[in-house]
Amino acid sequence: MMESSYNAKDEDGHIQVSGPGGGTLRSKKPENTAFKQQRLPAWQPILTAGTVLPAFFIIGLIFIPIGIGLYVTSNNIKEFEIDYTGVDMSSPCFNCSQNFSWNSTRPCTCTIPFYLDQPYENNVFMYYGLSNFYQNHRRYVKSRDDSQLNGDIKSLMQPSKECEPYAYHENKPIAPCGAIANSMFNDTLELFYNEPNGTKTQIPLTATGIAWWTDKHVKFRNPGENNPNLTAVFQGTTKPVNWRRPVYDLETDPQNNGFINEDFIVWMRTAALPTFRKLYRIVHKKNNMVPTLLRGNYTLEVVYNYPVRSFEGRKRMILSTISWMGGKNPFLGIAYITVGSVCFFLGVVLLIIHHKYGNRNNSADISN
Repeated sequence: MMESSYNAKDEDGHIQVSGPGGGTLRSKKPENTAFKQQRLPAWQPILTAGTVLPAFFIIGLIFIPIGIGLYVTSNNIKEFEIDYTGVDMSSPCFNCSQNFSWNSTRPCTCTIPFYLDQPYENNVFMYYGLSNFYQNHRRYVKSRDDSQLNGDIKSLMQPSKECEPYAYHENKPIAPCGAIANSMFNDTLELFYNEPNGTKTQIPLTATGIAWWTDKHVKFRNPGENNPNLTAVFQGTTKPVNWRRPVYDLETDPQNNGFINEDFIVWMRTAALPTFRKLYRIVHKKNNMVPTLLRGNYTLEVVYNYPVRSFEGRKRMILSTISWMGGKNPFLGIAYITVGSVCFFLGVVLLIIHHKYGNRNNSADISN
């Protein structure tokens, strides 16, 4: 049997192990230092009634007023919603909803009257909402080519395999490729105010400023960015299967056309939940003395292009104002109120327990 002997530690604190052959092995034992042997000083809080109870009450007293403020602010945001899916036969869009063709050459138009019972001040944001549409599906989310969307010429003519089966059509590369782009929302929404004298006034809707600045100026770029002739830039490509027009003909404004079209950019930012809304247009306030949207009768005219009944989806139009905390969302205020109430309630319960069963000789000790 081979024998070995342990020698003294080396300069680094490691143990040297020597055998009969004269060889030396280095032990795997950690160095004898405070850090590696976990002997560093540490602070460990001792939970007592004197520290726990005030913490519960302070959290409750802080969170409850903040939650009430957030909830009241959210409720003060004005919001109006119209479902124009056309499921019911009485709906103005019922006939249009029977058309399941994505790229029909004869679009269907329906008109929905509605009434605003209160004026809308400041800027008003128009959203379109979809339900039962899973943009968070793994294969759907991956079905895009970010290099192509960033203006790379090579990716424009040779889309990524992630875009399959929406990478090529009739042996031509699709621009933009992928399932996300192919399913882009393409309803057209227009808003009219019905004057008391019977005339209709169209509400001006702004299509710029609806996308994130970083998306439009960093993530999305047109190929040949310095070339104003987008038709020549996208020559040799074809439009997505479900699109009516090619990507270079989405808008007449060259600053909002091609891959930098803001409607397209907004759609490409996928939603996390199957029921979502996306910003469609903005109604800017022009006169400080007059509300942006007056109280009264309005008409929503929809060019019904986007079928949703095949997957039992729903479509909505939402008009909303905003506050310093954004759009209408009572969840944050409810969450603050709930957490603050639970902490305050636990503080009262623990105070009663401590008062009844605590050590009378040491009021800071709750162990008894």
